[in-house]
Amino acid sequence: MAINLQKGQRINLQKDNGSTLQNICVGVNWGAIEKKSWLGSVTKEAVDLDASCALYDEAKNVLDVVYFGQLKSKDGAVKHSGDDLTGDMSGDDGLDNEVITLDFSKLSPNVNYVAFVLNSYKGQDFKTIPFASIRIYEGTPTRVTEVFATYNIAKGDNFSGHVAMVMGVFYKKNGEWKFNAVGEPTRDRKLQETVETVKQNYL
Repeated sequence: MAINLQKGQRINLQKDNGSTLQNICVGVNWGAIEKKSWLGSVTKEAVDLDASCALYDEAKNVLDVVYFGQLKSKDGAVKHSGDDLTGDMSGDDGLDNEVITLDFSKLSPNVNYVAFVLNSYKGQDFKTIPFASIRIYEGTPTRVTEVFATYNIAKGDNFSGHVAMVMGVFYKKNGEWKFNAVGEPTRDRKLQETVETVKQNYL
């Protein structure tokens, strides 16, 4: 099931062998901003991006939000690796700075939508970050089995001037989970606003 989704594509989570995906990871990797002085010296400015996950019921009510202030959902299905406040200060190490894991087998039955969003905590423009990539994959934080969707937000012109985005939404239809690779920047400044934007526009 080699899939690399383009923005806006939708897939079901049924695998070729008939089984259904159980464990999903959303990883974000980014770098510190380089600033050059008029004398030519270069300094690094830490970048604090925040990956978060919001759970909604069928009526689009928010049931739970997993973020740097709450690292685990009430049902234990969603777990956050913890807050990274700086990004890669010494260049791209190829590793995800923050990872959110989702175990579908543990999700509360009344959860109908699972949305993943990204916010720039200090309001640093996505375009100013030297590299920032997102991957949504099957596996664990230490083992990537299959990548579904990747986004390079530092290189995408449509992310310029934005500090928030919707990465993707898992949704339940006729009892089966499917995935919508959204990949859209939003005008929000805070996580609470992005959670509301998802409810209004992406569920």
